Amino acid sequence: MGLLDIVGGMMGGQGGAGGAGGLGDLAAQLGQGGQGSPGGGQAELIRMVLAMLANDGQGGGLAALVQKFQAAGMGEQMNSWVGSGQNLPVSPEQVGSVFGPDPMSQMAERMGLSTGDLSAQMSQVLPQAVDHFTPGGQMPEGGLGNLGDLLGQLLRR
Repeated sequence: MGLLDIVGGMMGGQGGAGGAGGLGDLAAQLGQGGQGSPGGGQAELIRMVLAMLANDGQGGGLAALVQKFQAAGMGEQMNSWVGSGQNLPVSPEQVGSVFGPDPMSQMAERMGLSTGDLSAQMSQVLPQAVDHFTPGGQMPEGGLGNLGDLLGQLLRR
């Protein structure tokens, strides 16, 4: 299952770029902050993950995310997501250890989730997102682009 399948499922099972509903709804929700509509929490999760990957995000982009996973002893998982082979799984506990309790708590509070629920969702979405934005099996020189670039790429696929 790819990132578009996850996003489509989160948005009521309507996948497909450019179609009614699905990713079009996601784009609208992301533009509105992802709140106040069905699936708004999931749209906020996707926005948060895209912000982690974006060059202009608070986390420093994909390169910084790779470093965090490597520092936490999970470089093999991250390399599998970037690479062209099968994605190795990551557990919710591992995701929580990468980001640390305070940042996870802050992100979970912002999304209205428990840290356990957020970690579980991120353990599914993050590998798919990294894999989706590195289809050539390598990290692009200069990063993945800004948040708007990533959203545009998501909508085009």
